[in-house]
Amino acid sequence: MEPLATQQLHDLVRDAERAISEAPDINALEALRVRYLGKKGVLTDQLKRIGSLAADQRPAFGQAVNIAKDAVAQSIEARRDALHKAAMQQQLVRDHLDVTLPGRGAGIGGLHPITRTLERLTDIFLRMGFEVADGPEIEDDFHNFEALNIPPDHPARAMHDTFYVERGGLLRTHTSPVQIRYMLENPPPFRVIAPGRVYRCDSDMTHTPMFHQIEGLAVAEKVSFADLKGVLIHFLQQFFETSLEVRLRPSYFPFTEPSAEVDISCVFCEGNGCRVCKQSGWLEVLGCGMVHPRVFQHAGVDPERYSGYAFGLGVERMGMLRYGVDDIRLYFDNDLRFLEQF
Repeated sequence: MEPLATQQLHDLVRDAERAISEAPDINALEALRVRYLGKKGVLTDQLKRIGSLAADQRPAFGQAVNIAKDAVAQSIEARRDALHKAAMQQQLVRDHLDVTLPGRGAGIGGLHPITRTLERLTDIFLRMGFEVADGPEIEDDFHNFEALNIPPDHPARAMHDTFYVERGGLLRTHTSPVQIRYMLENPPPFRVIAPGRVYRCDSDMTHTPMFHQIEGLAVAEKVSFADLKGVLIHFLQQFFETSLEVRLRPSYFPFTEPSAEVDISCVFCEGNGCRVCKQSGWLEVLGCGMVHPRVFQHAGVDPERYSGYAFGLGVERMGMLRYGVDDIRLYFDNDLRFLEQF
């Protein structure tokens, strides 16, 4: 092989390795690869010289060109690895995290105040030996009115109080229909509560078209009004976590006889009189009474053998008293400034 050709190959490899070592990035390196090793690259073109050489020199020259190309290719790969490592190191420095710094607090959700109140109410009754019963929200006239001794001319049946739907159905106005269904399917004795959504045509600061109730029912032999009073006093003191005063005032409900409204000493002024209790020192919280014999007859329970008591309370009302909420509509406005307080 001619010394001149060998020297030219040596110079080309030397120049290529110098340029490769100085390539600032991957794009520049790729340009050098095309320049020296591409189909029209500088080293590739050296193979065209084989035809001008003597036959005995051609194998050695071709081998020398291939060795030169391999050397340049190895230099390119080495430089590519170095550039990748340098880029990775820069990224590590740029994205460095100081793990000793305090973490950022993650925003988490919480239970809605109505849900919190409902769970608290239910838990207290479960600890007192009650079971939870459930029923449909779309009811019929029998379970919602007739079986509860509500006469046909009662105002509660009017269109302006009740949401009626197709085929004589209606949205239940209380959870008492659950008690009727439970009595029709289960023989006494039993103690159950029926929590759930109810619906009435009403909307203002203290009423909404949809709200939540818990109604309780206990049926057995020799159940008395004293049993009812003891259960309610214990429940109210557990819920408000204080030994508040409780009083029962005579009242009227179609499905209980005798009936009573239950008041507690005002939890805001401790009975001294304030705006919330209208200076009376008392707050009405629920209604109750002994189950009317006609309700037992509709539900298939012998009123001569069994007696029972029933009570009902509004979940939103209890939550308002416990958390100091003065407008029931705040529960449903989805204002995070309000909800985050819970």
